[in-house]
Amino acid sequence: MPIQRMVRVSLELPTSAVCVAGVETLVDIYGSVPEGTEMFEVYGTPGVDVYIAPRMERGRERADTRRWQFNTGLEIIVVMNSPSNDINDSHVQISYHSGQGPLPLAYAVLYLTCVDIALDCDLNCEGRGHGGFVDKRQWVWGPNGHGAILLVNCDRDDLSCENQDDSDQHVHCLQDLEDMSVMVLRTQGPTALFDDHRLVLHTSSYDAERARVFHACGPEDSCEAYRHVLGQDKVSYVVPRFHGNEERFFVEGLSFPDTGFSGLISFHVTLLDDSSKDFPESPIFTDTVVFRVAPWIMTPSTLPPLEVYVCSVRNNRSFVNAVAELASKAGCKLTVCPQAENRNDRWIQDEMELGYVQAPHKTFPVVFDSPRNGDLQDFPYKRILGPDFGYVTREPLDMAVSGLDSFGNLEVSPPVVANGKEYPLGRILIGGNMPGSCGRRVTQVVRNFLHAQQVQSPVELFVDWLAVGHVDEFLSFVPAPDGKGFRLLLASPDACFKLFQEKQKWGHGRALLFEGVAGGKLVNTVSINQILSNKNLISYNKFVQSCIDWNRELLKRELGLEEGDIIDVPQLFKMEKRKAVAFFPDLVNMLVLGRHLGIPKPFGPIINGRCCLEEKVRSLLEPLGLHCTFIDDFTPYHMLHGEVHCGTNVRRQPFPFKWWNMVP
Repeated sequence: MPIQRMVRVSLELPTSAVCVAGVETLVDIYGSVPEGTEMFEVYGTPGVDVYIAPRMERGRERADTRRWQFNTGLEIIVVMNSPSNDINDSHVQISYHSGQGPLPLAYAVLYLTCVDIALDCDLNCEGRGHGGFVDKRQWVWGPNGHGAILLVNCDRDDLSCENQDDSDQHVHCLQDLEDMSVMVLRTQGPTALFDDHRLVLHTSSYDAERARVFHACGPEDSCEAYRHVLGQDKVSYVVPRFHGNEERFFVEGLSFPDTGFSGLISFHVTLLDDSSKDFPESPIFTDTVVFRVAPWIMTPSTLPPLEVYVCSVRNNRSFVNAVAELASKAGCKLTVCPQAENRNDRWIQDEMELGYVQAPHKTFPVVFDSPRNGDLQDFPYKRILGPDFGYVTREPLDMAVSGLDSFGNLEVSPPVVANGKEYPLGRILIGGNMPGSCGRRVTQVVRNFLHAQQVQSPVELFVDWLAVGHVDEFLSFVPAPDGKGFRLLLASPDACFKLFQEKQKWGHGRALLFEGVAGGKLVNTVSINQILSNKNLISYNKFVQSCIDWNRELLKRELGLEEGDIIDVPQLFKMEKRKAVAFFPDLVNMLVLGRHLGIPKPFGPIINGRCCLEEKVRSLLEPLGLHCTFIDDFTPYHMLHGEVHCGTNVRRQPFPFKWWNMVP
């Protein structure tokens, strides 16, 4: 509810005031009162509603119903709901009476000019409704909430420009406007009122750093018509004299939610009385709207794929061909980063994470560039940033990054319900150290950014036992037709030993791992018998299993999972420099493209002409309607401590669920 304005009346001369349609004006009749006054009457001309209300009580009564006892406990409230046609075309008359005689002791007259002023935007996003009054100064989450949404204009619609669209104060192409939110200033009332009154659009210096406003000052089909009026160094703008009842403004976000910025931005329009030459202008009315900057949202591997990214390097041609074939089966676009651009950096999963931003009027993907800054560091900005494809990054200023800052260590679950709370967009999973330890962690600026988005409440897992230290080394999510709609895959040394013990029992102890590996001279084969007799390997994998089990219980609690939602995938690890690496290609480190899975070829023991590890994985996943393709990544990826997922990346469809309908 807008703040009430008080107007004082005089017995000597009529008073004039401007009121805003629908906004209450308090009339002070106590400052100038004839001697002997005991009662008063109040009347308004047609279109002026006058009420009497006790100051300390609720409830009001129309003023023209009777004569009122004069005391300071009553307030006179005036409301006009329709704008005036002319200056001072309505009035309120107050007559003061004594207790003796029918004639009034004196009169006070208040002339009124009503103007209708509203700063509007899309308060009721798609899928949300409200009942009755909506307070534009508040932003409310949930399906019954309200509030306008702003996109960070972080794409590059004009390819002739070197920078992102939010980097300067100009509209370079009309497509850029599609990424902005419309804010409309509507006015109705006598044109002559603005001879000595002004409308000022304004914001705080804090908010001006985080959003920019353009005013359409001419034909809207011309870029030159859009004038930068608010944002950065501009905190106020005097709106020019109106040629109609509407002025359109286009608003772009400049900053994602982050530490110290909740994502809320307010804009105000204030009507100022500038009629006095001797005194400063005075405020009459302010209207306010609040926008929330849309968060950056990650997409889990269970969402439908749209585009697959892979790097072409000097020794991975067959790998790229296998990924291309899988993408074709899944109906995906394939983008290959050539060696000239990647400079033999093949870890495209580590370089970036693909997500999106969404408002009711627009949705577009946004790449989050990791701070790892390997030889692929230019690819997200130079090749992915473009029309309707945004870019964001976070770089630490005061500390070096670690391997955990690569985005193989950044995943997100499918939608879950945990501890009575819904997470319709899933929960972000990042890896760190054990609570209380001083091991590696994701750099603070990245963690702060992820937490500030609010809609995918992050969970920190324990990964510091791994040499590379990424969550994708021991977990993955695949779609499922039943249950929660997905399964969590966890690497399991216990499951692997159990499988090998079973094969040994049936007389296959001499079956060898690593037979047929390309360049096999560099890799020694090892039999099931040798593995099961290697006490150091068995002991170390018990430690690894305990680390995975810690994460298992954490994931069950934080994602609301049961044992039936988890599949244990056979996997062994070995120790290098006191950290764990995959003993054979890491089966959970897979590429998920709908029902099509690109799984690292494990080169497991061949029994009856088939790899027993592949057969086991098929038996676990194919009943879910999934198709397993085993891709040879041994030489170009596994031997460098990475696998299929590490060497690929996927842009996926956004969630069908709209983020503003949730309650964080």
